[in-house]
Amino acid sequence: MISAGARAVVRRVRKPVDAVTGPLLGSIISVASPDPILVLTFDDGPAPGVTEGLAQLVVDAGGSAVFFVLLTRARQEPGLLRDLAAAGHEIALHGLDHRRLPTLTRSAAQLWVQDGKAELEDLIGQEVRWFRPPHGAQNPRTRLQAQRAGLTTVLWSGTTWDWKDVSEADRMTKALADSRPGAILLAHDGTADATDLAAEPKPPEVDKFALLSALLDAWSERGLRTVTLSDALKTGMPVRRLSFSD
Repeated sequence: MISAGARAVVRRVRKPVDAVTGPLLGSIISVASPDPILVLTFDDGPAPGVTEGLAQLVVDAGGSAVFFVLLTRARQEPGLLRDLAAAGHEIALHGLDHRRLPTLTRSAAQLWVQDGKAELEDLIGQEVRWFRPPHGAQNPRTRLQAQRAGLTTVLWSGTTWDWKDVSEADRMTKALADSRPGAILLAHDGTADATDLAAEPKPPEVDKFALLSALLDAWSERGLRTVTLSDALKTGMPVRRLSFSD
């Protein structure tokens, strides 16, 4: 386990390194904004019967969100994606499938990103700006490939732990601890499985509607509202960090 002293050293070193290398190789992890906003993001969808319900909860609370979608699922639900966009949400690319991008060959990874962007734009009829690699897994090569395809890589600074086998109380505690102004929060509307070429075990059952409802109430009490990343960047600046893993 890394000691508190070691973590402090890493933080001191990371800041100047990120400042120099962030514009070229860093991924957006949060937004430095004067506004009391959060960027709520959902991965691994769309999931009919779940995605639209979560999206409506956000709209009812006066907010919007970003949905990072898989083409294995999006192809089946183009109307749902267009409805999300019409409701003020943002559609972004999670991938053609849920494989770890660094495991693909150079040429396969480049096509995977380019084809995913092009197909998703055809489905929704608008430009796709943001990309989140499955598992957040990327290396410098794949990070630059996404950039050459016209995509900006977006990771996260906090999570709802809706993928982790913990108690409901722990999920709320974690999510609220990470809910700082400008945070980008990771959540899931779908569950990647074998049809998405996912290799990970099935996550625990989570009442995502109850979790999101409780979080939206808590954020409202704190004066926080959820916005899309594009809207957050209208008044804020992206915070970038080097983040690479296979």
